[in-house]
Amino acid sequence: MKILLISTNYSPELTGIGKYSGEMAQWLSDNGHDVLVICSPPYYPEWKVSEGYSAWKYQKQTSENLTVYRCPIWVPAKPSGLKRLVHLASFALTSLPVVLRHIFWRADVVICIEPPLFNSFGAILTSKLSGAKSILHIQDFEVDAAFELGIVKANWLKRFIYGFERFLMRRFDKVSTISEAMLDKLDQKNIPKDKQLFFPNWVDTSFIHPLETVSEYRAELNIPLDKPVVLYSGNMGEKQGLEIVIEAARNLKDQNIQFILCGSGAALERLQTLAEGLDNIIWLPLQPFERLNQFLNLADIHLLPQQAGAADLVMPSKLTGILSSGRPVVATAQQGTQVARVVEGKGSVVEPANTEAFTQAIEALANNPDLRIELGLKARDYAENNLEYNAIMRNFKTELKKLI
Repeated sequence: MKILLISTNYSPELTGIGKYSGEMAQWLSDNGHDVLVICSPPYYPEWKVSEGYSAWKYQKQTSENLTVYRCPIWVPAKPSGLKRLVHLASFALTSLPVVLRHIFWRADVVICIEPPLFNSFGAILTSKLSGAKSILHIQDFEVDAAFELGIVKANWLKRFIYGFERFLMRRFDKVSTISEAMLDKLDQKNIPKDKQLFFPNWVDTSFIHPLETVSEYRAELNIPLDKPVVLYSGNMGEKQGLEIVIEAARNLKDQNIQFILCGSGAALERLQTLAEGLDNIIWLPLQPFERLNQFLNLADIHLLPQQAGAADLVMPSKLTGILSSGRPVVATAQQGTQVARVVEGKGSVVEPANTEAFTQAIEALANNPDLRIELGLKARDYAENNLEYNAIMRNFKTELKKLI
C-alpha cells in the first residue's frame, strides 16, 4: 500500500501524538508499505523546535520506503488559546502545498491526525482528487476540550466550529479514535457507525515491562530503597491540572514519600513557583527514550491528573506505558469515564480537583506495598492483553486493506 500520513506532531517527539504517529509510520514502513509523512519539526512538549531542525524551512528526510517532509510552523514560547490556534493554522497553511503536490503520488490511503482539525481540508481534497480512501484519526477531541476548559466561550463561535467540524468529519471514508468513550462521542456528532473505526493507542510490552531488579535511577537520584516514589512524567500543560500534585506533595511533606515531576511544557515555570519551599519534589527534564523502561520502573506509584471534563475527550497517551510497567496509578477522573474504567482495579480514581482524596489515595498506596504489587500485576496483565503494539497495528493494517 501507499500511505500518506498528515500529522503536525511526529517523531522524534517522545510524548503525545508525535510518538504514536511516528511509531505508526515506522511499523507500516517496516512491514513493506510505502509511507510518506507530512509533519512539522519536533517541538513538543518543550514548545521549542529541537536542535537540528528549523521552524521556518522545509526539510525532507528519506530512509528506504519512508519519506518525511517537515513543513514550517510558528511555535509560541508561551502558548495561550489564541496563540495555539495561530500555531496550528500556521502548519496547516505551510503544509497545504506539500499535501496537494502529492495528489500525483496516488496514495491508496490518506490518514489525517487530529488535532488539529485544520489539516483535514488538505487531506480531504488530496484524497478526492487522487482517488485515495481517507481516514481521520482523532487522538484528542480538541474542539470539545477547548469548550470544556473554557478556551472558547462565545456560543455563536461554538455553533460555527461544531458545524464546520461535522462537515469535515463526514467527508472522510473512516473516522477512527482511541477509546470506546470517544467512539460514543462520534455517535453524538452523528458520524455513521459504518464510518467509525476503533484504533487504540498501544505500548511495546516487550520494551516497557516490570524490572526484576531495582531501577538504576534510585541510586542516581539518591533515593533510599524504603522511600516510595510517586512519579508524574509527561507534558506539563494547562489541561493536566498538575496543581493537585503540588498540593498533595505539600500535604505529604512530612511523610517518607518522594515526588518526582518529569517533563516540560507551558505550565512548568508556574508549577515550580507554586512548589517553592517543598524539598520532597525532584524536577527532571524528559528522559532519553532508551532509558524509558528504567525510568517508569523507578515509580512505586504513577500519577495521572486531569482537569474535570477531559477524561473522555482526551485519552492520556502516557497511560499505556504506565500500565505496561506494572505499577499502580492514581488518576483524577469522573466515575464512568473511559479513564476511570481503564484504571479501575489497577490503581485509584478520585474526582478531579479533589486534593484531599488525591492525597489520601497516594498515601494509602505508599503505605501498602502488597497492594501496590497486586494492582501492578493487574495493570501489566491489562497491557499485555489489550495494548500490545504489534497486535494493534496488524489489526489496523487489516482495516486499511478492507478499506481500499
